[in-house]
This record gives sequence, structure tokens and C-alpha cells, in this order.
Amino acid sequence: MTESLPLASVRIDQWLWAARFFKTRSLAKQAIETGRVEVDGQRVKASRAVREGDALCILRGDERFEVRVLGLSTVRGSAPVAQALYAETEESKALREQARAERAAARDGYRAPEQRPDKRARRLIRALGDIDAA
Repeated sequence: MTESLPLASVRIDQWLWAARFFKTRSLAKQAIETGRVEVDGQRVKASRAVREGDALCILRGDERFEVRVLGLSTVRGSAPVAQALYAETEESKALREQARAERAAARDGYRAPEQRPDKRARRLIRALGDIDAA
């Protein structure tokens, strides 16, 4: 059995996929191309090499992650293995938790309907939607 050599650098789209920030490499590449990933404050290309110690800023949906790269990998492993590849800053964790609490407070008081709308209610809902569009 051969031992693999430690990696000096990895493509950023591979690393984001291996660290489980995105489900596929193509989603990671798309996020990079749309400017949702920065390395040390700079927009990057998907082929950029990421090294240990790099600071990344990742926007995923409504969440913003600020992480420091601790390890490199080109294979997607389990969640604990992926979480060992980076360290998230305390400020980033606090901001994400605050945003999560604000979203929960915004939907507080919402009560889901007890049953599905009947034919008459669906027509009313559709009519209300048409009014908003006009």
C-alpha cells in the first residue's frame, strides 16, 4: 500500500466541495464565478490554488462563513473529516447565529393552515395573486 504525500495546494473548487460547503464541484465553481467566494479579500477563479493558512470568505445563501484553511483534501469525506479542514472565526459564528435568530423571530407567530385549501379558497388565493401582479 502506498502512502500519499501531503498536498501543498488544492484547487479551491475541489477544496470547497471536500469541506462540504457545496454539494457538487459545479455548484462550488458557480459560486466562485459569481463572486461569492473570496480568498484573502480577493475574488478568485475556480482554478486558484488554496493553501493552509488562507482566509476564505464564503457566501452560501443567506449565510456568510469566514474560515481559515487548516488542511487540504481533494476527496469528500465524512462531516467530521470535512470540519477538520477549516476553522471558522468566532465573529462569523456569532453573526450567523444572530442572523438565524432574526429569521426565526421574523417567522414567529406564523401558523400553518390546518388543512389544504378547497376549490373556492384556491380561486381566492389565485385572484389575490393576480391583484398583486397588476
